[in-house]
Formats: sequence, structure tokens, C-alpha cells
Amino acid sequence: MRIEFIVNGKTERLDVPGGKRLLDVLREDLHLTGAKEGCGEGECGACTVLMDGEAVHSCMVLAGQLTGHTVTTIEGLEQDGRLGVLQNAFVEQGAVQCGYCTPGMIMSAAGLLNRTPDPTEEEIRVALSGNICRCSGYVQIVAAVKAAAEILRQEGKR
Repeated sequence: MRIEFIVNGKTERLDVPGGKRLLDVLREDLHLTGAKEGCGEGECGACTVLMDGEAVHSCMVLAGQLTGHTVTTIEGLEQDGRLGVLQNAFVEQGAVQCGYCTPGMIMSAAGLLNRTPDPTEEEIRVALSGNICRCSGYVQIVAAVKAAAEILRQEGKR
């Protein structure tokens, strides 16, 4: 099946089986390895990316669903070769531990901030509820999202 979609601002045209998962298209065909295989069932959030600005588990999206859509991965958040605001906030707040869940957490947070630029702590926790981290108590992760939201509001960005 021929698919055409935008990934991190670049139009991609690929011939792939329609039943191939977005996660596998990203990792195997496009060599974007930030999204991780965790549970493969849409439960852990390690594979989270943005599709049309909304957080989705890429293990649950089929290639046949991609045509005409826009996907943003953790790699697409960098700005001019430097970490993006959310990525920096995770580093500065100590929200990166083993790092396996981090890309998915950041992408879920990005989806939240796309629709809610000034989220409450409860909204942050709900947005991250589809992501599992086995290393932390989520305190630093929530703090990182709050800090990034403040920076983005000050810069007039989302």
C-alpha cells in the first residue's frame, strides 16, 4: 500500500503493508527510534507520538490510516539542532531517569500543551495517565510539564 503523510515537517511517501503499525514505520522505515516498543497494546505509552497534534499510541495506529495526516515524533521537537522546550524542562527538572518512557511522556505532554497552554496539575496527571514510568513517582515529570508550559506561555508559543 502506498502511503503519504508528513513526519516532523517532511512529506514521506512509502510502500508498506497497510497493516504495519505506525511505530514500525517510524522505527524501521524512517529510522526515527525515539518512540519505543513497550507493551504493544496501547497501555504503556512508550510509543506515544503526535498525530495531527494529538497524542496517540503509535503501536495502535496502522499504516493504512496515515495518508493525509501529520505525525510529530520526539525527534521533531528539537529546535535548530537543540532540545525543544519540553525536552529541556525534563532534563532540568530531573524527570529523565532510565529514559525509556521519556519520549512518550514528552509527546503526551506536548499533546496536552497543544490544547491546554496553562494546564492544572490534575490536567497534567490525566494527560500522562496513559504513560507508565517504573523509575519515578511522577513528581519531577509533572514539574517539568508545568515548567515547560510556563516557558511556552512566556514565549507566546504552545
